[in-house]
Amino acid sequence: MADMNGPDGTGETGRGKQRQADIRDDDLERRRRDLEASLATRRPDRLEGKDDAKAGSAAGYGQALKLSSEFIAGIVVGAGIGWIIDRLAGTSPWGLIVFLLLGFGAGVLNVLRSAGLMAEFGQGDKTRDPKE
Repeated sequence: MADMNGPDGTGETGRGKQRQADIRDDDLERRRRDLEASLATRRPDRLEGKDDAKAGSAAGYGQALKLSSEFIAGIVVGAGIGWIIDRLAGTSPWGLIVFLLLGFGAGVLNVLRSAGLMAEFGQGDKTRDPKE
């Protein structure tokens, strides 16, 4: 028994069925690659969609920031003009109230134009498609 190389008398060390496990691992790896290829052909937009979703989200935040800043700017400019007129003319609350309301209207108008729901100045009834 001293001339036997392995502990189980086969001449091999470790588990005797190691070669079969290697074959099973190769088979599993081949099947995994086939499955990945099949899924990639069925859903090609899935891999590309991850980057597009992040870009779409960032574009949405940019559009929201643009629309809200245009609205707030209209109100602030209207209130500023009303406050200056009140100081110069001495009509304390009325200039501020009137121009604050005009600024609110201008802010809403700017948001509608920027969102593409209303025609630009001088274009008449030609409205842009908001999906473009």
